[in-house]
Amino acid sequence: MELILLNQYKGDQIDSNAVVFSKEAMELANVSTSIVSNQKPVKLVRLYGKVQADERLLQNQTAHVSGRIEKLFVNFTGEPVRQGQTLALIYSPELVTAQQELLETAKSKQSQPEIYEAAKEKLRQWMLTDSQIARIESSGRVKNNFEVVSNTSGIVTAKRVSTGDHISEGEVLFEVANLSSVWVLFDAYESDLNFLHVGNTISFTLQALPGSTFTGKIKFIDPVIDPVTRVAKVRVEINNSVGKLKPEMYATGEVKANLNEFHNKLVVPRSAVLWTGKRSIVYVKQPNIKDAVFKMREIELGPMLGNSYVVESGIKEGEEIVTDGTFSVDAAAQLAGKPSMMNRNETKVKKESSMPGMEM
Repeated sequence: MELILLNQYKGDQIDSNAVVFSKEAMELANVSTSIVSNQKPVKLVRLYGKVQADERLLQNQTAHVSGRIEKLFVNFTGEPVRQGQTLALIYSPELVTAQQELLETAKSKQSQPEIYEAAKEKLRQWMLTDSQIARIESSGRVKNNFEVVSNTSGIVTAKRVSTGDHISEGEVLFEVANLSSVWVLFDAYESDLNFLHVGNTISFTLQALPGSTFTGKIKFIDPVIDPVTRVAKVRVEINNSVGKLKPEMYATGEVKANLNEFHNKLVVPRSAVLWTGKRSIVYVKQPNIKDAVFKMREIELGPMLGNSYVVESGIKEGEEIVTDGTFSVDAAAQLAGKPSMMNRNETKVKKESSMPGMEM
């Protein structure tokens, strides 16, 4: 570390606990100052998360009857499907028997309408529509294979069956995710939750799409904190009609949270503050003195705002503090035996240094 030549000027108007810098020393140590002012505090909260499918747009394609998979029209995970598309053909002995009952009761539906309606209702329970039932009745022939039709548009995220498999009623055949709208789930630590609220605007970027910035509103904040990771999920809903956002993409988000409870409070740069234990200190430039004279001052900090802090007490608006080169000023104070980050009480230090056995 380079030695910094301090101004040796001593005058009655200079506090004995202050450290004096010459103009050359200020330049050598890169020390600069700024005026403390009241501001509207805005805290920058940085969050990390992933893109996920919207849970409300997930659909399971199930078998409404037991039987055997005769043919699959969707053969791999990731294949797109549209609503109303045939996904598979199922042969079901139970459906064959039920159709035969329908055709038999149709012959006597005038005399025994209750039995005829019961046969039709049995087919409705297996999700056959009235138009399908009418076609079976008008054709007079039993249909061996029935279609499994997609009830949504999206991407197949899981394929649970293969051709020839025997399936049970209610068994899941495919899982389909509609990705026209997606969620971005961010992890928020306990210390940040107080600054996040539903409705806050969040801007985020994706590792997979450098140069693109997306914005959205916070729609939901998980009321329960994960006991292992100690984070709560913050959800943002994004329109994805173009299909750029894909599940599991990594996202980095930022929220600028207005701290209304600290409105019109003093704000100082992070570089101006030094810490030791529970103490936070700054160096305040003494007013009405030609030389650069700095004196240590303890302050009480509020929340951190990215690269700055809210100050609760210890300094006043209009005072001038060191914002760059604070460590250099503190080192000079320590060398001069003045109060500093490591030396809180100058008088105590002088007494200890004059104790017997302490002479060098």
